[in-house]
Amino acid sequence: MSANFAFFDAHTHANLAAFRDDYGEVIQKVLDAGGGLINIGTQKDTSRRAVDIAHEFPEGVYATIGLHPVHTSASFHDEEELGGGDAARAFTSRGEVFDYEYYKKLALDPKVVGIGECGLDYYRIKNNELGIKEKQKSAFAEQIELSFEVKKPLMIHCRDAFGDLIDILIHNSRFLIPRNPGVIHFFSGTKKDAGQLLDLGFSFTFGGVITFVHSYNEVIQTIPLDRILSETDAPYVAPVPYRGKRNEPLYVQEVVKKLAELKEVSEEDMKNITVGNTKRVFSLS
Repeated sequence: MSANFAFFDAHTHANLAAFRDDYGEVIQKVLDAGGGLINIGTQKDTSRRAVDIAHEFPEGVYATIGLHPVHTSASFHDEEELGGGDAARAFTSRGEVFDYEYYKKLALDPKVVGIGECGLDYYRIKNNELGIKEKQKSAFAEQIELSFEVKKPLMIHCRDAFGDLIDILIHNSRFLIPRNPGVIHFFSGTKKDAGQLLDLGFSFTFGGVITFVHSYNEVIQTIPLDRILSETDAPYVAPVPYRGKRNEPLYVQEVVKKLAELKEVSEEDMKNITVGNTKRVFSLS
């Protein structure tokens, strides 16, 4: 399998409902331009879908599988994500308990390169009603262990919860894969958070938001080049000049341009750096 990519979207969601009608065309545009991508699972249905899509393309398309923290409890409905018919809608209303054996079976597929999107998200939690934080922490710890068992890195989501996230990672550090434990996707923490995560071996993805929100600049400038990957998180948060439209994996090239500017390297160098980092972290050959 070739991995000589011109650019790479390390975190995208062409497996979600927003791409139900044209995911193949959206992905083919990336491949035709010389790029590659990883579709990220967020629960049982979207994880399975990510694996199935990866197998539709002989090269350049990979998957991760996992349970997103907001889906460990009854959650708000995201029309972009509900893509599995009645089963997916029922799931979203009730929440999902992490099924270790189900996800392990998916994780052993050769097209699966990581575990997640997993982690913690306290953004909508008020007063920890119904023990939501504990459910998230438990599911996250199990996915850290699964990552260790199958020797595939973590794809971590964290929002308004970096203190607890770092504590859990430190407490479960014996289960982290040596050298490349994984990626903190759409990193929104502080320089201190970044330093602690760097010490644990993690890398970071940045997406379209950096093209129009300047508060990310300082932390990006402090993270070493060998720990930076590019992403879109499509269909969410399209970069300039596509703001207000559905985000697509192809638009990751706009993210690379901005990263190059912030790190004061050429766009070509940043493409090579982000591709190389992605290949290393996810063992793409």
